[in-house]
Amino acid sequence: MAWYPFQELANMKPLFIGIQATVLAAILLTTVFIGRPIYSGIWSGTPSSTDAGVTHVEHVSNISQTGGNETIDNFSDRGTETIPSSSKFQNIWEKAIWESPPAGSKMPDLNEFQLTKQMVADRAKDNVIIVTFGNHAFMDFILTWVKHLTDLGVYNLLVGAMDVQLLEALYWRGIPVFNMGSNMSTVDVGWGSKTFHKMGREKVLLINAILPFGYELLMCDTDMVWLKNPLPYFARFPGADILTSSDQVIPTVVDDKLADWEQVNAAYNIGIFHWRPTDVNKKLAKEWLHMLLADDNVWDQNGFNELLHKTLGPPVDKESGLVYAYDGTLKLGILPASIFCSGHTYFVQAMYQQLKLEPYAVHTTFQFAGTEGKRHRLREAMLFYDQPEYYDTPGGFLSFKPSIPKSLLLGGAPTLKSHFSLVNYQIKQVRTALAIASLLNRTLVMPPLWCRLDRLWFGHPGILPGTMTRTPFVCPMDHVLEVNVMLHGLPEDEFGPVIDFREYSFLDNPLLPKQVKESMLDVELCDEGSFNCHANEKEQHGVLRFPKHSNEETFKAVFSSYKHVKVIRFSSMQDAFQGFSDEGREEKFRHRVKRYVGIWCCVDQKRIGHIYYDMYWDEKPNWKPVLPETEHEDHPNW
Repeated sequence: MAWYPFQELANMKPLFIGIQATVLAAILLTTVFIGRPIYSGIWSGTPSSTDAGVTHVEHVSNISQTGGNETIDNFSDRGTETIPSSSKFQNIWEKAIWESPPAGSKMPDLNEFQLTKQMVADRAKDNVIIVTFGNHAFMDFILTWVKHLTDLGVYNLLVGAMDVQLLEALYWRGIPVFNMGSNMSTVDVGWGSKTFHKMGREKVLLINAILPFGYELLMCDTDMVWLKNPLPYFARFPGADILTSSDQVIPTVVDDKLADWEQVNAAYNIGIFHWRPTDVNKKLAKEWLHMLLADDNVWDQNGFNELLHKTLGPPVDKESGLVYAYDGTLKLGILPASIFCSGHTYFVQAMYQQLKLEPYAVHTTFQFAGTEGKRHRLREAMLFYDQPEYYDTPGGFLSFKPSIPKSLLLGGAPTLKSHFSLVNYQIKQVRTALAIASLLNRTLVMPPLWCRLDRLWFGHPGILPGTMTRTPFVCPMDHVLEVNVMLHGLPEDEFGPVIDFREYSFLDNPLLPKQVKESMLDVELCDEGSFNCHANEKEQHGVLRFPKHSNEETFKAVFSSYKHVKVIRFSSMQDAFQGFSDEGREEKFRHRVKRYVGIWCCVDQKRIGHIYYDMYWDEKPNWKPVLPETEHEDHPNW
């Protein structure tokens, strides 16, 4: 049985071909379950080391935010307390998080990074260890994950490196890292790919390796961030064997109690789950691993759900919210989706805000643009930590104030017609802004996009019944625009220059440096010939009046004098630009931006239920949001 966020998805997701169950995995399976303390030596193909020589590491000092100028690159510049060594010599585990190794020192041998019981003991606090893992393609996610935890005063963490490139990078940044010996690609693996499947199996192997050490394990995916220390919450349920997040989008409780297990009808999500080292958990982990190694087509999350649902009920007691699962003895708790948030309950519903609760975590699920979409979601929420150059790019930035009539935003019921009328009105302004940003070689700060309807993978009535989605709402950019396409894959010789962009919250981000905040020019569009509205007008008090319907030459002539200004803010994009004077460039620009828009999905009870957005909808008389009637019609508008 497939366990997806909604049952309709079971008929839409393809089966994914997993990795072969190898002899190496079988050897590891045997090794783990006879109780040996080390598994990474088998994974990496190197002899297992002993636990000797690893010093104890207490929790380290907090690294708090410093306002507007702290980025990933200067985390290690912050002061950290000295940790006394219990050994006669120093090693890598004596370092505080973010404390980089001394300049000029050499990279230790890879054997030093094998995961051992002693290593976990050194990092654990109150018998709990928090773990994530990934490859080098997710390094920025991992740095963000670590930064959020250390800002919360949580240091009992470890990061598993699936390739040497990530291991070395994290070591030099002062992050406790162990070698998983996976020999994995350093690039983004892609959801559902064979490599993605392999990562899922690595997670289960990791759980099987750590549980026998005797520590509670909080296992996390790298595409989530912690907003509040979750350990006190988990401690409220000492009888739980497993506490897991879920893909539930309809609230089952309105406070911070565990979710009502009888009302949870979505998949348990293994991106955030807490395991205690109980015998039944070890039994479950072993059976889960056997299941995955025996059948390459089983997705790790589906297998987890299938095993837990072998038995579900009765409740453990009347108060805790725990339920018996799996073999009838495992005590399971389902974390409330309002505060252990999915990509839907956080970014679409803002459930925690409506219920006046403090969220503990957000996991970037329910999005439509792959890894780039996950990153952009976190950036929109100002939860992602980028390199300094992200906040002060050459060429500067361009932003504008969107204009939306009240009738489009609030008039009438949320229907296909009202949704597309609202989105199309905004798309036209974004199109003009993209052209001007390309012309001036500036990075466009996207506006917030308003939607009347939700987007999912299956047919629905527009807003899912029972959810707390309010309409209209500021929808994530990937609901409308193809974030991944905008960032990659369009060669300049065919599609013209790349147009860089930033999230709508960019200029409000506290990480924006002072030199950017203090270098802004406001551009007020005006009708040519009106008071002080001429192409040769000079700015006054930081405001430049600029004629509507200006051509390429006028833009270049006027704004060439403001290349030193970091941010140019337009009062509007309506009627701002006539278009490129060069027909070749105009054609390439059109080719590019036509591919920037995605689909809305989906009309219920239809074989083809999605509708394509059209960047140039306004050039087609009587354009309407119409479903493709045949496979031949089912294609984007380019």
